[in-house]
Amino acid sequence: MTQEDGELDSLVRKRIRALRVAQGWSLEELATRARLSQSSLSRIENGRRRLALDQLVTLARALDTTLDQLVETAADDVITSPMIDSTHGSMRWPVKGDPGMSVVRQRLTKPPPENPARMRAHPGREWLVVLSGSAILMLGHRRFRVETNQAAEFPTMMPHAIGAEGGPCEILGIFDRDARRGHQREGGDSDAQGTRE
Repeated sequence: MTQEDGELDSLVRKRIRALRVAQGWSLEELATRARLSQSSLSRIENGRRRLALDQLVTLARALDTTLDQLVETAADDVITSPMIDSTHGSMRWPVKGDPGMSVVRQRLTKPPPENPARMRAHPGREWLVVLSGSAILMLGHRRFRVETNQAAEFPTMMPHAIGAEGGPCEILGIFDRDARRGHQREGGDSDAQGTRE
C-alpha cells in the first residue's frame, strides 16, 4: 500500500465515523442500518479491518451519501477565477459541486422598472444578498427594499426585476440552472438588462 493509498484509507474511515456521529447514531445503530456486526463496524472505523468495496457501498447508502463522496480526495483546484462580463458589470463563478449552480456578483446603477410588463419570469429559483448600497426587488406588483447584508430568495416564475436605489449597489446572487438560463436568454433583450449594468 502506498502512502497515498494509506492516507485515503484513513480519510474514508474518518469520514464514516464523522458521518455516523453527525447523524447522532451509535455504532450499533449504523451497524444495523448497514447490516454489519457492531464489532465489524468498529474495526472498520478503527483501521483494524480491511475496507471492502461492497461494505463501502452499503455504508455509503446507510449514511445517506454516495461512494464517490465517501472516497473523494481533496482537489488541487480549490481556487477559481470569475468569468467577467464587463458590458453588464458582472462576474460569474460556476459551483463545481453542482454545475447547475452559478454565483454572480453584479453592480447595479439603475432603478428597476415599475412596469410589470418589463419584468421577466422564467423557471428556477434565485437567492441574492446585497453587498453594498440598497437594492429594490420588484416581484409582480410588490416592491421590497433590500439593504446591505440582507438577502432575498424567490421563485423566478414570479415576474421580477432588481435595481439600485439612491446610488449604485452591489449584489451577489446564486442562480440554479433554470434561473441562470433564463437570465442568459434575457441578455440580448435591452429591457431585461435595463436594471443591471
